[in-house]
Amino acid sequence: MASSSTSSVQKSFKYDVFISFRGEDTRNTFVGHLYNALEQKGIETYIDDKKIRKGKTISDELIEAIENSRFYIIVFSKKYASSSWCLEELVKIMECQKMPDHTAYPVFYDVEPTEVRKLYGPVGEAFKRHENDESAGKWREALKEAASLAGWELKTTAAGHEANFINKIIQDISLELRFIDSSVDGNLVGMETRVDEIISSLEMGVDDVRMIGIKGMGGAGKTTLARAVFDKLSFQFEGQSFVENIREKSSLSGLDPLQKQVLSDVLNDQGITVSGVHEGKKMIQKKMRFRKVLIVLDDVDKIEQLEALAGGRDWFKPGSRIIITTREEQVLVAHKVELIRDVHLLDDKEAICVFSRHAFGGEIPSEAYKELSEQVVRYAAGLPLTIKVLGSFLCGKDDLEWEEAIDRLKTIPLRETIEKLELSYDDLEEDYKEIFLDVACIFKGWFKDNVVIRLESCGFRARIGLRVLELKCLITISKYGKLDMHDHIEEMGKNIVRRVNPNKPEMHSRLWIKEEIEDILANDSGTQATKCIRLFAPYGSNYEILMKGLANMKELRFLELFTDGYVSKNEVSEWKFDEDSLHLPNALRFLCWWNYPFWNLPKTFQPNNLVALEMIASKMVQLWKDGQEKPFLKLRFLQFRYSDLRTLDLSVAPNLETLILEDCYYLVEVHFQVTPNLKELIIDRCSSLEKLHMPADSPKLRSLDLRYLKKLRTLHFGVTPNLETLRVRDCKNLVDLQIPAECPKLVTLNLGNCIQVAELPEEIGRLECLKEVDITGTGISHLPESIFRMKGLRIFGSRELLESCGFTSEKKTSDNKTFCYI
Repeated sequence: MASSSTSSVQKSFKYDVFISFRGEDTRNTFVGHLYNALEQKGIETYIDDKKIRKGKTISDELIEAIENSRFYIIVFSKKYASSSWCLEELVKIMECQKMPDHTAYPVFYDVEPTEVRKLYGPVGEAFKRHENDESAGKWREALKEAASLAGWELKTTAAGHEANFINKIIQDISLELRFIDSSVDGNLVGMETRVDEIISSLEMGVDDVRMIGIKGMGGAGKTTLARAVFDKLSFQFEGQSFVENIREKSSLSGLDPLQKQVLSDVLNDQGITVSGVHEGKKMIQKKMRFRKVLIVLDDVDKIEQLEALAGGRDWFKPGSRIIITTREEQVLVAHKVELIRDVHLLDDKEAICVFSRHAFGGEIPSEAYKELSEQVVRYAAGLPLTIKVLGSFLCGKDDLEWEEAIDRLKTIPLRETIEKLELSYDDLEEDYKEIFLDVACIFKGWFKDNVVIRLESCGFRARIGLRVLELKCLITISKYGKLDMHDHIEEMGKNIVRRVNPNKPEMHSRLWIKEEIEDILANDSGTQATKCIRLFAPYGSNYEILMKGLANMKELRFLELFTDGYVSKNEVSEWKFDEDSLHLPNALRFLCWWNYPFWNLPKTFQPNNLVALEMIASKMVQLWKDGQEKPFLKLRFLQFRYSDLRTLDLSVAPNLETLILEDCYYLVEVHFQVTPNLKELIIDRCSSLEKLHMPADSPKLRSLDLRYLKKLRTLHFGVTPNLETLRVRDCKNLVDLQIPAECPKLVTLNLGNCIQVAELPEEIGRLECLKEVDITGTGISHLPESIFRMKGLRIFGSRELLESCGFTSEKKTSDNKTFCYI
C-alpha cells in the first residue's frame, strides 16, 4: 500500500473563515468590505446575516458555523465587549481554537491589544455592563486570551489605511489556506511519490521559466496528479490558474474564454474582457511578465491551445512554472516542451486500496470479496478511472451480482472508460484509425518491424502511423521494439469493430476470434466488409473448407493463418478436392500461411495486389504449376521458412525488395533474372542449394547474408553500388567467390568458416568504407598488400594469420574471436 494512503486525512471544513464582530460598529464599513474581499478571493466566509438558514435559532446556527470553520477573524472594536452575544461567540471560538486545525486571529480595528487584554479605555467601558453577570469571568478570560494571539492592528499594520489593511489580511489568510492545501490529499493513494517526482523535475529553486508536460492515456490520472502538484505549490506563487478540460471547452467556446480565465485567476479580476484570441495573447504576454505564476493547462490536444495560453517562456516572469497535461505528446514536442513525464498507472497494492475505498469504504477488501476484488483489479490493469467506476458500481452488491458484473466485462467493456479513451481515437486521421484498429485487433504484442511489413503491404505509411499512435499514448513501443497497448485501449479498438452489426461478425472489418471465423468460413457467409483475418488453424483443420469460405471476402487485404502442427505429405495427397473451388481473394495484399498444405498457389488467384507473401512450414514446391505462372507486380516481401520449396523463379516478381529463404532443405536453385529493387537477401540453412544465379545488376541491394549453404560452390556478383553488408558464412564448399569490385559503400565483409575460400582480391583496398573483415576459419593464409593501406579497418582472423601478417597488438571479442586494427 502506498505510503500516502496511511497518512492522516485532514478535517474538511464547511467554511474557511468565520468573522466575529459587533454589528453596529463595523457591519456596514470595515467588516462589509472585508467580507466582500474574502468572497472575491474565493475564500468561503461565514457572516451572521449572510449564511443563516431559515427555521433554526441563531445560537444553534452560530455554534455549528463556528465548529465548521477553519479560521476565525475576531474584529475587536470599541463596543465589541458590550455585546453578550459577541462574548459568547468568543468563548466558543476560543474553545475551538484549542482543537487541531482551528486558528483564531484578532483584528484590532479601532482599539489597541492592551485595551482588550486589560479591559481599559473604550473596551473596559463597554465591558462594565457585564460586571455582575455570572458569565463575566469566562468572558474576561476569553478576551484576555484572544488579545494575546498574533493578529493584525490597523494602526501599526497599514498606518490607518483601511483598504491596505484589508489586503494584508486577505494575503495572509490566502497564504495560510494555500499552505494547508499544499499537503497531498490522503485519499489520493500513491500520489505523494508521483507528486514529488513532478516537483523535483520543476526545480523550484531555479529562477527560470519551466514548462513540463504530463502525458498518458485517458483515465490514467493526469489531471489528478496535476491538481495535487498545483495544490501543493500554488502558495509559493504570486498568481495561479488551473484551466481544466481545454480540449472540450475550446471546441465548444473557443480559446478566448480560456484566456480570460487565466487572466482573471492570476490578476484576481473577474471584470477582464478578451475580445479575441490575438488580443488575449497580447494581454497574457503583457500581464504575466510581472508576476511569478503557476499555471496548469489540462487536457491540451492542439498546438493552437498552447500558443494562445502559454505561447513562450518569454511571456512569463522568471520563476514561473507551466504544467501541461495531454494525451498528445506531439503537441508538447511541437511546443518545445523539454520536460515530458509519463503518468504512472497504479500498481496492484495501490489499485486494491483505491478499489476498496470505493467498494467497501476501507483500505482493504473484506475477506469474502478478496478474490473477486482481485479479479476486478486485474481487469482494470492499473487504470484509476476504471477502478473508481467499478468500485462505486459494485458497492453494496452481493457476491452473485459481483460475479455477473465481472463476467459481463469479458464481452461488454465499461462504458465510462471506453468513452474517455475513444476521444484519442476520434482525433486520428482516417488512415491512422485503420492502423490503430489493425494493432488493437491483430498486432498487439508483435515486434514493430514485423508489424511495419504487414501494414506497409496493406498500403499504409506504417512508421509514421505507429509514431502518431505512440505520441497519442495509444500504443507503447519498448526499447526492444515490441508493440504494446493498455488492455482497455485494446478493448476499445475491438469494441469499435464489433459495435458495427454487433450480432453479425461476418459484417465486421476485422476477425480474430477463432470460433467466429470458423463459423463464417464453414457456412460460406463471408462478406466484402471483412478486411483482415488472423486465425489459429490447429492441426487437422479442413483447409478445403477454409479456402472455399474465403471466396466471398472480396475486399480481404490481410490473411494470416497459423497452426501448432505440421501436415504430412501423405495427408495432403489423400485429400480429394476440386481445385476450381479453391479461392484466395484477389484483393489480398498480405498473405501468411503456416502449414500451407498445397504444392502451389490456387490457379484462380490473381496476385495483382499482393505485396507480401510468407509461407512457413508449407508444402509448396513452387509458386505456380508449370504453365500457370502469373506475375506478382507489387510483391515486395517474400519469405519461405521450413518449406518444401524446390526451385524459385523470381522473374515473376520484378519489384521484389526483400527475400528470405530459411531452412528450405529441398531448395536446389534460385533464379533472380531482373530484380532491380532488391534491397535485402537472406538465405540460411538451405542445404541443397547448388546454384544461386545473382542478377547482373542489383543497384539497390544493401545487405546479402548467406549461411550454411553446404552445396554452394560458386558465387558471382554483378554491379552492387549500394551494398553495405556482405556475409557469406559457413558455406564450406564455396570455392569460387567473386567479390564485387564496384561496391564503394561496403562496410562489413564476413567470410567466416568458408574453409575453401583461399584469398581476398587485391582490389579490396579500393573499398574506402570498409570497416570490418572477418576471415576466421577460412583458407586464407595471407592478406593482399592493398589492405594495409586502409585506415580504421578491424580484421578478424586466426592468431597465426594475424601474427604472420605482422600484427602484434591483438584483442578478443566476448565470443573469443581474435581481431586487430589497421
